[in-house]
Amino acid sequence: MMNAYDITYLEKGRSALGRMLEYAVYDLDYDLKDFWNVFVNSPSAKKFEYGDPTVLVGMSGVELTLTVLGQNSDYAKPHFSEEKSAEYWLGWALAYYQWMTCFSFSQITEYIDIKELLNMYNPYHEMDIRQFCDKITEIYLSRKPQSNLKARRSTLGISQSELAKLTGIPVRTIQQYEQGQKDINKANAEYIIALSRALCCNPRMLME
Repeated sequence: MMNAYDITYLEKGRSALGRMLEYAVYDLDYDLKDFWNVFVNSPSAKKFEYGDPTVLVGMSGVELTLTVLGQNSDYAKPHFSEEKSAEYWLGWALAYYQWMTCFSFSQITEYIDIKELLNMYNPYHEMDIRQFCDKITEIYLSRKPQSNLKARRSTLGISQSELAKLTGIPVRTIQQYEQGQKDINKANAEYIIALSRALCCNPRMLME
């Protein structure tokens, strides 16, 4: 499966996102959900998701927070602590999940509230990050009404048979991707490219 960006940027990005949430909540007194909503709709979030090095490695978490809010460096002096907060862990963990899945941050929290994710701090902060990722995916899929492929196809008003003709992919295979009988994340790259071209979207939009 493709990742959102090169792995060499991952740890710096995780630290920046963790510190961003910690600074916003503890130093700037933002409600976590309110700040998260500002972040996911900001240009910085989009740059982060696509691996823009000016965001991933060019900014500290504090600088990222202030950029998201449109504030200057004199806005509030950050306080550093040896012990990482639950909010720091959440940003650190979500950055990994976004990198692993290629989901946008808004997609990740479309069906799972950010505070619900924060409540997963215990016990998941003591577990392997992959167990946290598996749990998010389980919750997400249980609440998501339909696959990304089906949602995009339905939005454009294209039938499964029409999509099959446009892409050369068997109708049955398209049905299996839409119903989750086959994992589209493990699909042949040629299939993903053909589907994204036919549906006029970025290949990431079709991934689950």
